Amino acid sequence: MTMQILGIELIPLTEPLTRRKEALAAAAYFATFSYGGYLGALFGVYLLFTRFWWLTLVYISWVYLDRKTCENGGRTSDWMQKWSWWRHLRNYFPTRTVLVPGFKLNPNKNFLFCCFPHGVIPCAPFSSLLCPGNILQKLYPELRMKIAGLDMYFRLPISREIGLGKGWISCSVKSLTHVLTKPEGGHGVILYPGGAAEAIYARPGQYRLVLKNRKGFVKLALKTGASLVPVFTFGEVDLFDQVQNPLICRFQLFVKKLFRFTVALPLGSGFFQTSFGLIPRRKPLFIVVGQPIDVARVENPTQKEIDELHQKFIKQLVNLFDTYKYDYLVNPEAKILELE
Repeated sequence: MTMQILGIELIPLTEPLTRRKEALAAAAYFATFSYGGYLGALFGVYLLFTRFWWLTLVYISWVYLDRKTCENGGRTSDWMQKWSWWRHLRNYFPTRTVLVPGFKLNPNKNFLFCCFPHGVIPCAPFSSLLCPGNILQKLYPELRMKIAGLDMYFRLPISREIGLGKGWISCSVKSLTHVLTKPEGGHGVILYPGGAAEAIYARPGQYRLVLKNRKGFVKLALKTGASLVPVFTFGEVDLFDQVQNPLICRFQLFVKKLFRFTVALPLGSGFFQTSFGLIPRRKPLFIVVGQPIDVARVENPTQKEIDELHQKFIKQLVNLFDTYKYDYLVNPEAKILELE
């Protein structure tokens, strides 16, 4: 329960310690994967002007020697996977994963979990499909999951090491192909095809996807034979609002075109109030995992084959939204799925 003073929703000081821990976990997640790497890089530059200058050089050498790890399957840490941080993050929203009726994974296949929408910073699939104890892990204990991220994350301290430990790999074609062509099967990769372009459109209650011309993930599925799994999260866009200004929007598009990522100006929650801040808002997240689309491996897929599979994927994703919005959205009749 909150109280309001001067238009600001305050969180009572009597808030249970468990909920405080959950808020701290959400804040640490956002900080780590949004600007933590840049702060780490600045700290490394600072060390160059102290007697500990050699630590920066040692770390740079390590990053150089380890630069290919993100493209060769990553380096998941069992110790890091067991951190209570992830449990508190999952419980903060909280998250709930829903498998469609008849859902089944072939243990001999590899899977590309294509998640929508991206949101300002993706929270749902990371905290539900990648963290220990998730429903897929319980049903398919041999399934080894990874999540694909931008190459820049693997060049920055803090976000690089935590990301690799949590199962992050590069989203490059080479990296994804390495995992999705594992002959023994049982490997899954979480991918956000909408990327930075979709993040710009993230607003509470607005489900706008960048998908119509995104066909690279479909071509990759055909070339590797990996099954496509549509995943839709209800509530992801409600975690943050964004500063809305035409000049800021143009700047975001410029940065995205230049660097392949965008600079978001999120409006979330705080540690002691819920009206503003950089912590994701405490909103329930419902992750609906659709039926896998079986894909036959084609070494050199034609444009027609790519277009047909792309349309099949879109149809199944839209069906997920239209079916489950009545369960997880307020005023579902007024909510539409925009594709561009």
